[in-house]
Amino acid sequence: MTGAPDPIETAAPWHALSVDEALDRLESAPSGLGVREARARLRRFGPNALETAPPASAWRILLDQLRSVVVLLLAVAAAVAWAVGDPLDAAAIGGVVVINTGLGFLTEIRARRAMEALLRLEVAHATVVREGRAQQIDARDLVPGDVIRVEAGDAVPADARLLTSVELRVNEAALTGESVPADKQAAAVLDVAVPLADRRNMLYKSTTVGAGSATAVVVATGMATEVGRIGRLVGGIAEERTPLEVRLDALGRRLVGVALVLGALVAALGAVQGMPLGRLIETGIALAIAAVPEGLPVVATVTLAVGVRRMAARHALVRRLPSVETLGSVTRICTDKTGTLTAGEMTVTTVWVADREFRISGVGYAPDGVFSEDGVTVRPATVPALELALRIGALANRADVARTGAGWTVRGDPTEAALLVAARKAGLDREALRAALPETGEVPFSSERQLMATFHRAADGGTVAYVKGAPARIVALCERRIEPGGEERPLDTGDREALLARNRKLAAQGLRVLALACGRVREPRGAALRGLTFVGFVGMIDPPAPGVAETIRVFRAAGIRTIMLTGDQQLTAEAIARELGVLAPGEEVLDGSEFERLSDPELAARVQRVGAFSRVGPEAKLRIVSAYQRDGEIVAMLGDGVNDAAALKKADVGVAMGRRGTDVAKEAADVVLRDDRFRTIGAAVEEGRVIFDNIRKFVFYLFSCNLAEVLVLLGAGAAGLPLPLTPLQILWLNLVTDTFPALALALEPAEPDLMRRPPRDPQKAILSAGFARAVLFYAVLIAGASLGAFLWGLAATDPFRAITIGFMTLALAQASHLGNARSPGHVIGLRRATSNPYALGAVVLVVLLQLLAVGFAPLAQVLDVVPLRAREWLIITAFALLPAIVGQGLKLGVAFNRRRAHPSDAQ
Repeated sequence: MTGAPDPIETAAPWHALSVDEALDRLESAPSGLGVREARARLRRFGPNALETAPPASAWRILLDQLRSVVVLLLAVAAAVAWAVGDPLDAAAIGGVVVINTGLGFLTEIRARRAMEALLRLEVAHATVVREGRAQQIDARDLVPGDVIRVEAGDAVPADARLLTSVELRVNEAALTGESVPADKQAAAVLDVAVPLADRRNMLYKSTTVGAGSATAVVVATGMATEVGRIGRLVGGIAEERTPLEVRLDALGRRLVGVALVLGALVAALGAVQGMPLGRLIETGIALAIAAVPEGLPVVATVTLAVGVRRMAARHALVRRLPSVETLGSVTRICTDKTGTLTAGEMTVTTVWVADREFRISGVGYAPDGVFSEDGVTVRPATVPALELALRIGALANRADVARTGAGWTVRGDPTEAALLVAARKAGLDREALRAALPETGEVPFSSERQLMATFHRAADGGTVAYVKGAPARIVALCERRIEPGGEERPLDTGDREALLARNRKLAAQGLRVLALACGRVREPRGAALRGLTFVGFVGMIDPPAPGVAETIRVFRAAGIRTIMLTGDQQLTAEAIARELGVLAPGEEVLDGSEFERLSDPELAARVQRVGAFSRVGPEAKLRIVSAYQRDGEIVAMLGDGVNDAAALKKADVGVAMGRRGTDVAKEAADVVLRDDRFRTIGAAVEEGRVIFDNIRKFVFYLFSCNLAEVLVLLGAGAAGLPLPLTPLQILWLNLVTDTFPALALALEPAEPDLMRRPPRDPQKAILSAGFARAVLFYAVLIAGASLGAFLWGLAATDPFRAITIGFMTLALAQASHLGNARSPGHVIGLRRATSNPYALGAVVLVVLLQLLAVGFAPLAQVLDVVPLRAREWLIITAFALLPAIVGQGLKLGVAFNRRRAHPSDAQ
């Protein structure tokens, strides 16, 4: 087949070719390819498989844990300690690096393994016609030119041009975002410029046949398919670092600067005082250890791991640890509509008959709901016209709805399933109706006829037709209309115009509208469908999912805008967006046709005024996310389809649906929602904010404690006093007595106003000016208390006991400082003090560890401490409580003044 065109290279507009032209171009025929030719093409084009990035190896995940500047700084400190002959110090610092790396590795590897269990990428088998015989083959062996057969329930295995189709409808939501199945027609020849969602003569890989059957010739396989094209788009997007990673690295660089400055200070101080080289090195190591909060990477990793566990309990699976905190930084949530904001299940919500409009409650395919008119409950059996409309919807119907262990499942067209469920809500059983009115014939739906009809034998032996279809088509076939009591009257021109106006009004609400009719006919065939009686309209919609509107309101209160991206028509998009509260006053819906005409500068100028985008494809979604990011926003992207994958990967945090999400979407995402509920992302955002709050709390705690250690050393050195802390004592403080309280801060509950605050500035560093001033204030307070106790010890006892007193005071002062770090307000009072029992436990643990340090001889020998007397413990306690007394007193004063100035804010 040397002359055959290569569809991968030529990218032919197959939808613009007739059936014969497509077959000729592919050198194929309705009888399919020969076996030898199929093998040759398989060698030429390769297997029908998507190229997926190999999963990250365990070694790569392990090395990723070592990228932090803080971790590298610790490694350098360990190397220096080893080089100058302090193997114990080096081993202690190295242990921190190992613990941090191990925790991060175990958390992330577990998430990767869980994701692998969710991914099922390929359609296993396909029905192909080769040499005129239909056979089942592995879908990987399909090649361009193969003729395939599909029917209801089948997944489409490759991109294909339809050859024949019988009442074919295909669910393309995963690829196009359209919530309603697309009607397909093999005979259509379309304009080259027709968008993907409107190519009714094509089938695409990863979509599903909802109804009917077809044969088609394969035009593209593997990475040449539309899904593959999106895969290449996703692959071209570089993985960007999260705000937390950027902040922690900035923090690490600042620590490097601090360590260098301290080194220079020590050298200068030593030169002035004529300090011996050995003591100079010892002091330098002590200061370097004191400057670096060794517990920071461990606590940060544990905090994120705790967040991962809590989010998993709330049905959100996190693939990358830093993504947990990124959710808390989000300022914009761009979300797909179908199946994300909406239930993904068509539901009849409105029935209009005989100038009366009835509402039906209930969402999805469960037959639970009530009928009402103007808020008053109505029994359908008491309104003959309403019952007749529901009977037509149930009988002119080929769908099935059944209850399974996973819930309600549908086979067939979702719109027909919605009609069947509406009838069940009224107590109408289709099988009982068919028994009373046996079916004698059918006119299947087609895009040309724009209707479906079934024929039934009435009790008097005559034939009655039940018809549903496009409103304009049904109105044109009717000569009478039904009245409220069930009687009929002639339909005049004014009636027809009024009915079509009613249809437009219902459609403007975002409803998909079908018209219903019935009538006596002489014979059960399409030509007999004349002079029918118009019964009414049914309006259906893919309704909002439970909890979505409330979550959007919470987001708006938190300063987070929700942006809807959908493949649906503009009217549908606007109706859903307004119902959910996505559109605020002054915000607009931007349609894809207009969007495509905007340049990047024009889009940037307009994007902040848009609340919803309609008829947008994969490239448009990617462009929208990029526009928000260029404007400085932190963007979360929610989606479940192949068409969402590129935007999911580009976003600061991509969130995919775990149940109905496509594998391509789940691979591109950072977070997967196991329960597919939008409100779960609300819980995840809240969790992310809690985590960042807690990160700030333990960074504040660790930095004030470490700076206090530095000030103790510098203060003693400047005063010419003996070194009040040894390197191992500082390591003990940083790794043991500091770390447990910091870990307790990682478990602090949410602040009451957490979801009423605006998002924090994504460019703002953790160490802001106000934050640094608070750190310095408490560091001076802790250092002053420790030096005071140390000086008392030098005056009242010997230097060894004084060092022990200073060491103990510093450890317990840091523990008493924990309450200052727990909350912006005070923690005095039983409820506030006990809101985090881990914090109380950490203080008790620190006290016990310090008692162990002086009471357990081998440990006391390593730490160079001695047992203390009762009077010395009293002095230590008095000085150690100073930070808590001053800190809580100041916070009480601030709270008192605030209550006086704003009485309504009093708690």
